[in-house]
Amino acid sequence: MRTEELLRAANAPLADIFEGLLADVGAHTRLSARDRALAELSALMGCGGTDAFRARFADALAEGLAPEAVREAVMQAAAYLGMGRALPFVRAAAQAFAERNIAFPPEAENGAEEDGQTRAVRGEALQVAIFGEGMRGFHASGDALTRPINRLLSENCFGDYYVRSGLTVRERELVTFCLLAAQGGCEPQLAGHVAGNFHVGNDAAFLGEVILVLLPWIGYPRSLNALGCVRGAIKA
Repeated sequence: MRTEELLRAANAPLADIFEGLLADVGAHTRLSARDRALAELSALMGCGGTDAFRARFADALAEGLAPEAVREAVMQAAAYLGMGRALPFVRAAAQAFAERNIAFPPEAENGAEEDGQTRAVRGEALQVAIFGEGMRGFHASGDALTRPINRLLSENCFGDYYVRSGLTVRERELVTFCLLAAQGGCEPQLAGHVAGNFHVGNDAAFLGEVILVLLPWIGYPRSLNALGCVRGAIKA
């Protein structure tokens, strides 16, 4: 059942207003169907919208979004939400795939043949490609407090997730932008990933359209905060 149908069954006047907002947003965006679906699904995970995520997930698959792309976005959410908040979406995705008899080939166990240093170096290479030369040496940087997390950012966040197939690096930065924008309270990290998005081809106009698409799902305050991060990056 679509989100609008769920809402109409609960509150018809609110459904009328919400559908009007979706129509207004749709008239002002030229995002591809794939980018829009990835953005909305990522934002719904970021804001904890489990019911809306289930409905939008079903629509996205029906519209032709590749199951691998949805699966990768859900997996990436674990890095930016933490498994405590990502697990409901992992379970929802698994249920949706099972209901549609969608299966994925088995993968080798992560780390079975690669040590942490290999993954850290591989992840850092992606960080440099996304954020620039200032990230070179990042995995070994920092003091006694920050060095372990810096290493894990390279080794796990980028060396385990970003290197996977199913999404391009540009799409992964889009997913991350939406996960962070929808959470709220992550503006310092969001600002960094605005710059990363710029570097991989998601420019300010594109991110402006993304925020517009997210607004009905995450509300005005978080949308305005995200827009502020984009404006800040333009001025930098």
